[in-house]
This record gives sequence, C-alpha cells and structure tokens, in this order.
Amino acid sequence: MKTLTIRQPDDWHLHLRDAAILKAVAPFSAAHFKRAIIMPNLVPPVVTAADAMAYREQIVAALPPDSDFQPLMTLYLTEGSRADDIEAGFRDGLVTAVKLYPAGATTNSQSGVRNIEAVMPVLERMAEIGMPLCMHGEVTDPAIDIFDREAVFIERVLQPLRRRLPELRIVMEHVTTKDGVDFVQAAGENTAGTITTHHLIINRNAILAGGIRPHYYCLPVAKRETHRLALRKAATAGEGRFFLGTDSAPHVDPLKECACGCAGVFNAPNTLACLAHVFEEEGALDRLEAFTSLNGPSFYKLPVNERHVTLRWNDEPVEVPSKINAGGETITVFDPMFPIHWSVESGAS
Repeated sequence: MKTLTIRQPDDWHLHLRDAAILKAVAPFSAAHFKRAIIMPNLVPPVVTAADAMAYREQIVAALPPDSDFQPLMTLYLTEGSRADDIEAGFRDGLVTAVKLYPAGATTNSQSGVRNIEAVMPVLERMAEIGMPLCMHGEVTDPAIDIFDREAVFIERVLQPLRRRLPELRIVMEHVTTKDGVDFVQAAGENTAGTITTHHLIINRNAILAGGIRPHYYCLPVAKRETHRLALRKAATAGEGRFFLGTDSAPHVDPLKECACGCAGVFNAPNTLACLAHVFEEEGALDRLEAFTSLNGPSFYKLPVNERHVTLRWNDEPVEVPSKINAGGETITVFDPMFPIHWSVESGAS
C-alpha cells in the first residue's frame, strides 16, 4: 500500500464557465482544491469589479452546501479597462489578478488586447500596487505558425514588457514550450509560470496521429515531445516559480466534436491522480506538494492551506467517469491514455 499526504492543492488557472456548465463542473474542482484563479472569459467578459462580484456569487451558489472552496477572481483586460477600478477591486480583496488575452488568441478572447501600448497605464498601476498579471502567451499574427506562437510572444511581447516593467508580477500561463520554461527561469523573481496537467502528458501526436481527436485540442496547442519533456522537468524539479494551473476548460461535446471545434480540455475530475502518476514516473513524488500546494501561494503571497489531502495507490485501476452531464449535454473528461491507479481521499485537518 502506498500513500502520499500533502497540503491541500490550489488551482492557479481554472475555467468554470457559467449557467449549466458551471453547476456541473464546479463541484469537481471544489472536491480537491481549496482555491482557484478563475478565468474571466465569459460572454460578456468579467471586466469590472462589479462583474467579478456578480460572477463570484454565481460560483458560490453552484458549490455543494458544505464546500469551503474559494474562487479567486480575475478581471479581463481590455483596452478600455480603468486602472482605478482595477486597483479598487484589488485593494478590497475582491480581485486577485488581471488576465491579458491577446485578441483572438483563444475562447472568448475577441475583446482582448490588440496593442499592448493601449494598456500600459493599467500595467504600470498594477506594478505599483503589486497586482499580478496573468498572460495568455501567444501572438495572433496569422503569419506565425500555431506551434511557434508562444515562442514569438516571448520575443515580441514578454521580454520587452519584462524589461520595461521589471517590478510587474507576471504569470505566464499554461507554458507549453521549452522556450517558455527557459524564459520563466531566466526572468527573475517577479515572473512565474503555470503548467497544466494535460501538457505534462500529451504531445501534438495525441491530437493528430491516427485521426483528429478533438478532446486533446487546447490552446496553446500541445507541442513536440521535446517541449513536453521540458515541461515535465520544470514541474517535477521543485522550482519555486512553476506551479499547477490546470486550465481545465469544459465545453459540451457538440461544441468539441464538430467541423470547427472549441479549444479546451476538461481535467478537473482526475487532475491530482494524473499528476501523481506523472510525478511517480519521474521519481519525484516528494516534490508533488511543491508544485500543487506551495509554489503558487508563495508567488501570490497567500498562506498555504492548513488542511491536507491523501493520495492512495490502488492495485487495480480506479474508475474515472469518461463523461459528465451538464444541462442535458455531456462533457468529456480528459483521458490520460494510461490506467489511473491513484485516488484522492478527503484530507485530515
């Protein structure tokens, strides 16, 4: 029998959507995580502090009655965002971070930033008050190959911004390349990176080899095997500036399995079990707690969680639902393509 007890994890990048999907998926994150950075790309997006308050109330209403899950709200940065509103939300404790989407980069990002100069007054204010900026790190230039968009974003946007505002606290979200790993490692203490569960497990062959498999399609898209291995090395090394952001991003199956399917992987139900498998493969189970439970709070300047959870190895594979129901539609759960032997037990205080 093999068990591992760790501090209760947090999820530093989570999509909960709204309406029926929110009600269906929120309990899965609340079952394992204490806190989560909630993405603001709804329709319409969460732009103001008032929007964030209303969305937080929706999330809390969707949780099980005994849940103590804490949604950490973010604001969607637009070229019309007001620095005063953002600062007020941050100082009130309502808003934890701001999210920058390059316009057109991913789901519901049409209202995002086209010219970073237009949002520099907001970024300068955020640097002054110590408010984190979460960045979707891809260019949207149609001349750039989709597999190169992260590397070009680093060159064109992140490196100049890092030089211009060294005090700005930046999280490069869902890092998918060795280029991203190298950037975070070299950029100094005010830069961190989140890594998803699925990018530690799949490369681009999972999407394309043997047929198109839409439930492995996400943005940023999975890359070559060399990049996946670089992510594994970064995540399992215990480095303080890499931590878990699942980027669990549910879509109902009809919107995934169509001629122009949506990007997103729903991995909330089995993330911790999959991560235990990955860290065990890498001989790094002793560093799983740092990745899931310690490094994120350190960067966000929040206390670590008091409760613990226990992961248990089972001789027989654990059954994980392949789909869940959301308002009469189904959502497919991430399939890691290996048997899952780890299960998560409720933690001791």
